[in-house]
Amino acid sequence: MTDLGVAVVVEDDEDVRNLVEAVLSQAGFEVHSASGGREGVDVVRQQEASVVTLDVGLPDIDGFEVLRRIRQFSDAYVVMLSARTDELDTLTAFHTGADDFLAKPFRPRELRARVSAMLRRPRQDAPVVAAAGAPAAVPAAPPASQSPVLRHNGLELNPETRTVSVDGVAVGLTRSEFDLLHALVKGSGAVRSKTELVRVVRGDYYRVDAYISESDERAVEVHIGNLRRKLGEDPLQPRWLQTVRGVGYRLTPQR
Repeated sequence: MTDLGVAVVVEDDEDVRNLVEAVLSQAGFEVHSASGGREGVDVVRQQEASVVTLDVGLPDIDGFEVLRRIRQFSDAYVVMLSARTDELDTLTAFHTGADDFLAKPFRPRELRARVSAMLRRPRQDAPVVAAAGAPAAVPAAPPASQSPVLRHNGLELNPETRTVSVDGVAVGLTRSEFDLLHALVKGSGAVRSKTELVRVVRGDYYRVDAYISESDERAVEVHIGNLRRKLGEDPLQPRWLQTVRGVGYRLTPQR
């Protein structure tokens, strides 16, 4: 079994907590848990979690506030769980910084599949650690003709290091935001429908024939809105992300 790092389960329902703990343990995580929001924030910080499952309805502070606090110090992958099916909850979760949202009751295999899909597309490459006493190896730069960096109107996106900058200033993005931006930039102006972009966000879990709901498409709209805010883009005069009404989005023309 592969050790995938630390997962933290923040859930006040003991039965659900035990179920999620079992799913993540079987997947290869070292699992810790908390039954309240404030305790959950502390456990995530102390254990340096790489994955967090977070219940929306907690007894002390709600899951959205817990997520806001976690995002102040951690870029762990966060899957929010909720028995409520209100679309507003889903959109609030993504707007606050969640990587995924799963309605209760859920199938254990579905939770495991979504976590696995997230981990297959890390936020950035892991740093190279040199052996004790040895100088750190400096990777050779690729030839200019093979540079992975994509450039467009002052934006630079490196899919290998999963980094983005605008006019030389680094921009911090979530996994979903980066994947959406990458899909649009490498599309070179081709229109990408919201349905296509849902699959970009969800990764391998969503097959080509999988059902995609209006809530899924609204989540993409929220991610695009967050992207524009972080990039400092005016949606009325877009520099990078152009809305194609009734369809989806495309990259703006080169300036």
